[in-house]
Parts: sequence; structure tokens; C-alpha cells
Amino acid sequence: MNAKVSIARLSIVSNTLLILMKLAVGIISGSVSILSEAIHSSMDLIAAVIAFFSVRVSDNPPDSRHPYGHGKIENISGVIESLLIFIAAIWIIVEAVRKLLGEKIVLESIALGSLVMLISAMVNTFVSRKLYKVARATNSVALEADALHLKTDVYTSLGVAIGLGLIIVTRINWLDPVIAILVALFIIWEAYHLLIKAFTPLLDTAWNTNEIEELEQKLKGLEVKYHNLRTRVAGNYRFIDIHIQIPEDVTVGSAHKYCDKIENELTSFYENVTVTIHVEPS
Repeated sequence: MNAKVSIARLSIVSNTLLILMKLAVGIISGSVSILSEAIHSSMDLIAAVIAFFSVRVSDNPPDSRHPYGHGKIENISGVIESLLIFIAAIWIIVEAVRKLLGEKIVLESIALGSLVMLISAMVNTFVSRKLYKVARATNSVALEADALHLKTDVYTSLGVAIGLGLIIVTRINWLDPVIAILVALFIIWEAYHLLIKAFTPLLDTAWNTNEIEELEQKLKGLEVKYHNLRTRVAGNYRFIDIHIQIPEDVTVGSAHKYCDKIENELTSFYENVTVTIHVEPS
């Protein structure tokens, strides 16, 4: 099975189990911070499902309707996931404020809730590290977004666990919705960065400065005379468009072989890259 699909499936399974556990304990304890974590994990599950299908589609070969491949589906996935995080965070804030301004806050089984949050943090730490590893190896935006979801869940779960511990010690129950609001603000911050990262490539953004400098050094090493170098990213796929100069007396066959040499060098150096070369007389 494809490594990206396998790890995305693991994320779905782990999120499902954690949601059920958090919902049960949240309902038993009456803790809005635990319920907010259940909602957060629900968004993680939706994100994991989106990532699962997007990585399957993104690896499909180009076809007549999508001659440049399906890589951008991963960026679209990342945008959807970030918007879902925003929605979840706003819902958490609304519920927490309602709790603060509403009825007297009564909490039960706080120790159990704290234990569940610690278990959640440990599980998500393990799964997110696996996701990051595969995401970096495959340049998958969707998996990186999914890993970020779980990473934020680790921090927020630990925050809720610590907060519940403080409630046990201080007996100040209004700390619970305050903790939930702080969790939501952190989630919004992470979602903003994810949205920027996922959305930017949809505008055919060039490679970053370091990558372009590396590419230029590679072309310099090949002794290529070039101009009008353009690059763009689509999911885990990369594109290079370049104009090269060749002496006028070079035959078409020789020019073609020279272009093939450049293309082979670049495709062996970069994964999932498509090179388009336009030849001009020097």
C-alpha cells in the first residue's frame, strides 16, 4: 500500500478513537474544555479523511482534463482543513463564553478527564511524528496539514490536562472555560499559518529563495546558458520552465540530446519534477 495512504488511514483510526473517548469523558464531567477538545479532534478526523482522499487523487497520473497532474488537490485539501479549524475554534470560544456568562459551572470526574487528555497527547504525538516523516519524504502538503492538526491537538490536550489539574488543586471551576478559550486562540493561530501555506501554491507561487538558488547552482554546474527561469509548485509536484541558448549551427538532433541531458540531470536531482525547455539561438 502507498505510504501516504497508509499513514493517512492511521490518522483516521486514531482520531476516531480519541473523539469517542473525549466525548464520553466530556459529557460525564461537564467540562467545556474537554468537549472543546472533542470538537477539535472531530475537525482533525474530517481533516484526516480529506487528506486520505486527496493523497490518493494527487498521485494519479496526468490525463486529458488535467495535463499537469492532480497535485494541487493537496493544497485545496489544506485550505479546507484550515477553514475547518477556524470554525471549530470559533465554536469553542462561543461555548466557553456562554459557559462563563451562564449557569454555575459544575465539574465532575476531573481526574479522569485529565488522564484522557494525557493519553490523547501521547497518541497524537506518535501519529503526528509519523505523518511529518512521510510528509517530508513525499512533499505532501495534505499530510503536513494533517500532522499540524495533530500537533496542535497535542499542545491543546496538554494545556487542558494542566488546567484540569489546577482546577483539582484550586477548586476554581471557571478556569475550565478560560482554558477552552486559550486553546481556541492557539488553534486559530495555527490555522492561519496553515491557510497561508496551503493557499499560496494555488497562485502558482515560485519555489522559495533557497531552492531557486540551489537550482541556479545546478544549472551553472551543467554550464547551461539560460534566462527566463520560472518555477512553480503544485502539491508534491514541481515544475521548471527555462529558456536555454544554443549556437545557431547546432543541429536539431544535437539540441534535442542536449536538452534531454539537462532534463535528466534535473529530474534525477529533484523528485516529482517536470522540466520544460525552450531553445533559442545564442
